[in-house]
Amino acid sequence: MHTMNWPQLLSSDQLGRDAKPRAYDAARSPFRRDGDRITFSSAFRRLQDKTQVFPLADNDYVRTRLTHSLEVASVARSLGARVGAEICKRHTLQENGGDIGDIASAAALAHDLGNPPFGHSGEDAIRHWFVNSSIAATAQEKLTDAQRADIERYEGNAQGFRVVTRLQMPDNNGGLQLTCATLGAFTKYPRASVVGEVGSYAGASAKKFGFNQSEAEFFTTVATRCGLISRGDGTSWWARHPLAFLVEAADDICYRLVDFEDGFRLGHLSYLETRDLMLEAMRPNHRPKRLDDIPSEARRIQLIRAMAIGSAIEECADLFLSRESEILAGTFDTSLIDAIESTPAWEEIIRVSRDRIYNTPRGVEIEAAGFEVLGGLLDVFVSALNDVTSGARPSPRSQKLLQLVPLENIGPGRVPDADPYLRLMRMLDFVSGMTDRYAVTLYKKVRGISLPGQ
Repeated sequence: MHTMNWPQLLSSDQLGRDAKPRAYDAARSPFRRDGDRITFSSAFRRLQDKTQVFPLADNDYVRTRLTHSLEVASVARSLGARVGAEICKRHTLQENGGDIGDIASAAALAHDLGNPPFGHSGEDAIRHWFVNSSIAATAQEKLTDAQRADIERYEGNAQGFRVVTRLQMPDNNGGLQLTCATLGAFTKYPRASVVGEVGSYAGASAKKFGFNQSEAEFFTTVATRCGLISRGDGTSWWARHPLAFLVEAADDICYRLVDFEDGFRLGHLSYLETRDLMLEAMRPNHRPKRLDDIPSEARRIQLIRAMAIGSAIEECADLFLSRESEILAGTFDTSLIDAIESTPAWEEIIRVSRDRIYNTPRGVEIEAAGFEVLGGLLDVFVSALNDVTSGARPSPRSQKLLQLVPLENIGPGRVPDADPYLRLMRMLDFVSGMTDRYAVTLYKKVRGISLPGQ
């Protein structure tokens, strides 16, 4: 049976650069440089005004995608370091065990870069528009089935891979030129939008897709350099990089616990139900002994949440290490948070969150408005794109609208790309890269609802 191996999985080869051996610098490893490149990217900065749970929040307490990403990176580093120390012992690896923590942390920093405005409802809004709009149908007439699937099934994970490999530092082959190890750990769904018999496969890594046709060659390089196991000859579908399980677990731990804490702080949950469910999600030895000595309920929940994160890190790391051989063989394909002993408590936390936090009236109202905003922006700009590329003389309106689109989202010399797929992908880059507030502001302006300066 074929199995993956750690020396190859920890490849420090940079995407877009020829593989060249370089002296190892423990003070600033290639994987720490990955994290630095992501942190200083414009896409990362824009996360400060992208929805985590509460869209366009009117207070400064709730988390954004930026704070969420930083928290996930912190947990991922702890998970990776804990696992890495044991992996290095088992396999007598020369690399510092901290490298695995750095890889997981860098991948976690990038994990939400492809999310459009308005969070997951923004993804739904884009998909809805491309499936139901006559303007979209015209734009997609000459696409292949796989290209159409990329767009009609718009996926933030695939867009994130596109952001770090193509859109950021676009003059470089490979974009940010991250290491193959970090890109492998980043890709939770290592498959294209259309592959053979994926529909009959129940593994967690195949629920969605992780890269578009435009970046398929990039991911093939990552998979080859890291030695990922192919799920089928001639298909763009692989087993997960093992460290992707840790990045996923860090995300699951943070959004479930931290969103729960936010729900309590905003009054959607009582202190007792928040406390009791968080305690149930912890191993007994992690539960605080003198909780009642803390006078503030908010500070008690803060302490419980911190200790629950520590307990979850321990449980997920222990599970990963106990199933390591199956993970390396590609036969284990379940989210770690769904396979630990405390899974029932975590499932109850997510159930309550869906009922009481994610579906608050204000949140639902703004997410519903997001369908109008994103659909309206796509109506306006894709219609103008269709007009300009139709072969007939474009209207002054279409020409004026496309002047609002950045050069990189049109093409050299502001001439739209001759390839209809790339034209649409660039327009998706423009819309999905917006922050929540910029999307609303631009929508109002192009619809004539407000004017500049008003």
